[in-house]
Amino acid sequence: MLRFAPSPTGFLHIGNARVAVLNYLYSKKNDLDFFLRIDDTDNTRSEEKYVDSIYKDLEWLGIKYSKVVRQSSRSEKYKDVFNHLKNKELIYPCFETQEELAIKRKVQLNQGKPPIYDRASLNLNKNEISNLISKGKQPHWRLRLDERSISWNDEIHGEIKFDNLSISDPVLFRSDEMPLFTITSVVDDIDFKVTNILRGDDHITNTAAQIKLFEYLGGQIPKFGHFPLMRSKTGAGLSKRFNSFSINELGKKKIFPIVLLNYLTKIGSSVSIENIDDLEKLKTDFQINHFSKNSVLFDEDDLDRMNSKYLKDLPFDVLKKNFDIDCDKKFWEIIKKNIEKIDEVEEWKQIILNGTDSKVIVSSELLESIKKFIPNEINEKSWKIWTDKILEENIVKPKELFVTIRLLLTGKKFGPSMNELLTLLERKEIFKRIEDNSGK
Repeated sequence: MLRFAPSPTGFLHIGNARVAVLNYLYSKKNDLDFFLRIDDTDNTRSEEKYVDSIYKDLEWLGIKYSKVVRQSSRSEKYKDVFNHLKNKELIYPCFETQEELAIKRKVQLNQGKPPIYDRASLNLNKNEISNLISKGKQPHWRLRLDERSISWNDEIHGEIKFDNLSISDPVLFRSDEMPLFTITSVVDDIDFKVTNILRGDDHITNTAAQIKLFEYLGGQIPKFGHFPLMRSKTGAGLSKRFNSFSINELGKKKIFPIVLLNYLTKIGSSVSIENIDDLEKLKTDFQINHFSKNSVLFDEDDLDRMNSKYLKDLPFDVLKKNFDIDCDKKFWEIIKKNIEKIDEVEEWKQIILNGTDSKVIVSSELLESIKKFIPNEINEKSWKIWTDKILEENIVKPKELFVTIRLLLTGKKFGPSMNELLTLLERKEIFKRIEDNSGK
């Protein structure tokens, strides 16, 4: 059993999506169930619009899940766990403010020590605790880690070992007793029998503490795998603030879902991203041991190139099925090798239908020759016949002539083969464009 557990505090970005994709493919490869968990216990930041966006983004990517679990519906369970841990003295109350903790960390760093919580509150006796509470101080609650070291065989990093003295006792419950991710995640993973957890390597320290929680709560410890974080080209981490990297925005840019799936599955692995495979092949070929331990950079240019390659090879029936585009098969086959993005289909359609109003400087002699030799019948041989006759009569370089006529007809220096493009225009339209767009 695997799960994808986003927090609905912003739009799903490409780093989150990578975690979802890799969990999904791992589950399919190993014939395991996969479900969606919405981590929405933070009611001050969680919003329904982001929940809806998560559903839509996963559907767009083609990721299917067996059920949805919302943590906001499990508050009573978390209260029971709070009372259990409190009664067992596995958590303890702490009264330091954020400012006080920040000062402690600063002092430790200045002394060359790791910024680990000093367990000052653990030394408080019952009378001292009661006195602080009577003064209006409400404690947050930390997990009391024992002194045994923690280790696990990570599916990507291999053996990982932590000395408990090197990590802070994590805060599990806020002063209002609201549970935090560290505890809710473990409680849910136990209750829903999660067997494998794949996530970013920024969670490695969390994992060390959570393994202790699994032990304290009597749960089966899952297998863990921590993927290196995906970063922007500048090396900065991706976050929900980078809306340009959100799945929603990539969809608006007409990135194909299968292209994004390929990119997210293969980046950071030993598998080439050049070939674009269908979902079934991605499932079959998925191997977790192909992934590097090093951080990976999200390069939007690489994604655009992959998208362009896929677009150029796209059959007409697939185009019509996935996009609301009004064009015929002949038009598509002519232009598709010369476009980078799907929006350019409409641009070329307008060029063919309406032409261009740009002016092209052409000598009167060459212009007359161009008009004179327009073939009466327009087919795929017309371009060569037309330009050969013009070249025989004029002193002009072939490339210069070809670009001149292309500009007169389309307003562009580059584009689809003129042999084919010419067949989309009638003779009278060709003549009209040459007349209208030529200057001296």
